[in-house]
Amino acid sequence: MPMCSRLLDSRTKCRASAPTIFAPLFFSLFLTSSAACFNGNCQVLEACTAATDCGPGLYCGNCPALGRTRPVCTRGQATIVTSLVNGLPFNKYSWIMTHNSFSIVDAPPLPGGVQRLTFYNQEDTVTNQLRNGARGLMLDMYDFENDIWLCHSFRGQCFNFTAFQPAINTLREVEAFLTQNPTEIVTIVIEDYVHTPKGLTNLFRNAGLDKYWFPVSDMPKKGEDWPTVTEMVQVNHRLLVFTSDASKEAEEGIAYQWSYMVENESGDPGVEGGSCPHRKESKPLNSRSASLFLQNYFPTDPVEADSCKEHSVPLVDMVNTCYKAAGNVLPNFLAVNFYMEGAPFGSCKNIAVPNTSPVTNTAGSFTGSVQFSRSASPVHSPNCWCFLVFYFLLIAVLL
Repeated sequence: MPMCSRLLDSRTKCRASAPTIFAPLFFSLFLTSSAACFNGNCQVLEACTAATDCGPGLYCGNCPALGRTRPVCTRGQATIVTSLVNGLPFNKYSWIMTHNSFSIVDAPPLPGGVQRLTFYNQEDTVTNQLRNGARGLMLDMYDFENDIWLCHSFRGQCFNFTAFQPAINTLREVEAFLTQNPTEIVTIVIEDYVHTPKGLTNLFRNAGLDKYWFPVSDMPKKGEDWPTVTEMVQVNHRLLVFTSDASKEAEEGIAYQWSYMVENESGDPGVEGGSCPHRKESKPLNSRSASLFLQNYFPTDPVEADSCKEHSVPLVDMVNTCYKAAGNVLPNFLAVNFYMEGAPFGSCKNIAVPNTSPVTNTAGSFTGSVQFSRSASPVHSPNCWCFLVFYFLLIAVLL
């Protein structure tokens, strides 16, 4: 029996036209204190002073931007969605995608003491992004230093003050994750400024990712359903790669993004309430000739401290707006900045999920308190370390 989420549209009832199953995975709700607990015994919403106070899959955090200053244990890792509802076509699921996944606030310094001058969009390593449930990565790739680098740059050129690291380093993190988690599927969307002939082909091969490559010849061309996640795992087609460069599809067999997905405007237009325009490269959101929908939800200028507010009611409202603009279709990918930051709201501590299929996946069932690569501090304040409730509620989509 389908469940509908109050979070999608608290003003309407379940939509019979688009039954949706939500995995209620992240409930950092009312930040209230409870009886004293410590040493790994604290549960969701119980007050904590260190990450080690919290039970498996939890972290100790708060959200000062909304006046939530007292740290409590908050869910920090996702239940694997396909263990809840398995065997659907790939385009019937929704996943978190991290915008500029490589642009990390604690990224290693550049060689020669060069000061990096650019925006930052995430606060955790790509490995941890994947471990914590993100299944989509946005990567900006450039020719730089006789190699292909990840840069957060402009005018199609990477500079020494906008560079982060060679792209192969991040791709090797992806390869390690896919190898260690043999039932998981990862999607990479490349903002592509690579002009080296066969540069991306060689890059992915050298990273060991060619063995997971989903061939462009098997991708639906007219909006049809994708293979099921089970079928993709069986043939090991567990890496989807899309490029913004149309020429790469014919030249290197890399899927041109807007032949297969629709996408709303990025930056400020994507967070302004009341409208959800498609970006100029994309077909209209309600087009049925592309079977994947990527929703951008991040401001043009990322401000980490503001993410708590951005990732609360405004995000839910915008998902609802884009859902309608797309013809009652939920996004397959929800791209965000600072994926670990969200605002607590709602009223339920725990809601049972219907067991509709056998639990076959083990990836993602991590134990221990959740730590972050950016800091050795066990309590992550004054930053907003409360997971966005909606992020991992929006997982399994039946259209």
